[in-house]
Amino acid sequence: MEKEKKELFVPGRVCLFGEHSDWAGGHRRQNPNIEKGYTIVAPTNQGNYAVIRKLNSPIFKFISKPLEDSLALEMNEEKLLKIAEEGGIFSYVAGVAHEIISSYNQIKGNGIEIENHKTDLPIKRGLSSSASICVLTAKAFNEIYNLGFTDKRIMELAYLGETSTPSRCGKMDQACAFDSPVLMTFDGDKISVEKLEIGKDLYFLIVDLMSKKDTVKILADLNQGFPWSKNSFEENKHSYFKVNKEIAMQAKEALKKGDAFSVGNLMNYAQKKFDSYLAPASEELKAPVLHSVLSMPDIQKFIYGGKGIGSGGDGSAQIICKSEEDRKEARRILTTKKFGCLNLNLKKTS
Repeated sequence: MEKEKKELFVPGRVCLFGEHSDWAGGHRRQNPNIEKGYTIVAPTNQGNYAVIRKLNSPIFKFISKPLEDSLALEMNEEKLLKIAEEGGIFSYVAGVAHEIISSYNQIKGNGIEIENHKTDLPIKRGLSSSASICVLTAKAFNEIYNLGFTDKRIMELAYLGETSTPSRCGKMDQACAFDSPVLMTFDGDKISVEKLEIGKDLYFLIVDLMSKKDTVKILADLNQGFPWSKNSFEENKHSYFKVNKEIAMQAKEALKKGDAFSVGNLMNYAQKKFDSYLAPASEELKAPVLHSVLSMPDIQKFIYGGKGIGSGGDGSAQIICKSEEDRKEARRILTTKKFGCLNLNLKKTS
């Protein structure tokens, strides 16, 4: 028998600045000379929608309307962990459920149903679609069982759940637990989160480059030389994260002022430094489609700047537009050229 139902929405996330600094900052456990990781992360306007219900029997049920499939099994630690470790479409939700029921006694004897009835977040485009599902699962338990989780605790549980699967996400991905832009700082195992102020409405476009990239190879190539560099080439990768700190601090102030022009300039500068310090480490980071879009003559008068998203490569780009009308024009041009586009609005802090 089911009890009352609740509606839930969890966005994806886009890293505005600071890609790769989350895992790099984690290496400070062994090498404190590596700079801390600094990322500025914003929730997307797209995400996962669900109806959640408490069940009186100890059943974990997840229904995915977008995937036209469902999972239902006993609320059992071993069974949930087995599904998580096997991978597959329900591994993420099983991993989070396992983490929660193994840590909180309030759930024993009862169950939960999560009906993911709508998803408008693209997958495998650097927008943390898998993290969104993990956060959705953690938030569902929190809402139904009144567990009193903070946003940071939800982020931690979602991360632990996802890392029990074959996925090897970064801790930054789970920032979709927050409903506003944040600055995240990574220092070994420690993470701090600062909510950011936005001075004026800002208008971004997320551009699906309709190409492909190998994230596993990018991460493997970039991780060579961490935590200890063995030559000047690898030391150069370490140096990038000092530059990243400077960019992140300037971007924080530009966002606080709502200065779209400065945000655009910083995005251009960040991409230039990324190309100089990190891109030589991997063939995947040459990203010809990304660079052709960022430099496309037809859109220049409508934008202030842009850069890559996520691990880099030819997955997605982000550009900041001069106004909402300018975004419509840039989107029209890019769509005509067969690129996919999503709007990202950063609203003025009220």
